[in-house]
Amino acid sequence: MRVISGDFRGRRLEAPKSFDVRPTSDKVKESVFNIIQFQIAGARVLDLFSGTGQLGLETLSRGAAECVFVDSSQESIAIARRNIELCGAGGAARTVRADALEYIGRAEPFDIILIDPPYDTDFIEKCLRRIIEFDILKDSGIIVCESRDELKMPETEPPYRKQREYRYGKIKITIYTKEAVL
Repeated sequence: MRVISGDFRGRRLEAPKSFDVRPTSDKVKESVFNIIQFQIAGARVLDLFSGTGQLGLETLSRGAAECVFVDSSQESIAIARRNIELCGAGGAARTVRADALEYIGRAEPFDIILIDPPYDTDFIEKCLRRIIEFDILKDSGIIVCESRDELKMPETEPPYRKQREYRYGKIKITIYTKEAVL
């Protein structure tokens, strides 16, 4: 597991010893960042279910201004902190040990929200509902969800909109946006 591009390019990241955390493969990660590359510079990012922190670190490596890493696992937060330190990203990174749904209810708005929960749960749908309820995505912001290919992703009401789904073997990436309100 490594950072693919940007300031931290090539840095090897610590991986979990258990199988409770499922890091995103380099192929899927590279595809995700090709999709959102033009929204990253200067962005405020939320990495929900951050695990090792690799997705959030990739955004910081590519010019995001700030990333908040949220995970309920003490082990995952500890690994994310070590990976943040390894990359020298401490000033722009903040880790929060919390339940993702609870955190959404008290979060400030973000430009990019990454949702990569454990598979075979209903966390994506619950997170999307809470994000919309508490309106924590800035206008023209983007939500990136990683799931199993067969999971039917929910539709949303304007100004939130499901944009596109991308398939990579058994993995699906679904993009949601929030349209700017004039």
